[in-house]
Amino acid sequence: MRNNNISNAERTGKGVKFERIRRITGYLVGTVDRWNDAKKSELNERVKHT
Repeated sequence: MRNNNISNAERTGKGVKFERIRRITGYLVGTVDRWNDAKKSELNERVKHT
């Protein structure tokens, strides 16, 4: 039988690498380094929700 005990650190996600994903103009992207100036401007004008 498998041990299903999960430590508190695992439960809260501590130590888990998280990469930000953005959805701009219908596409999911991780980085914006290849975007043109118009798309970067659109990103900067958006309201940030936290």
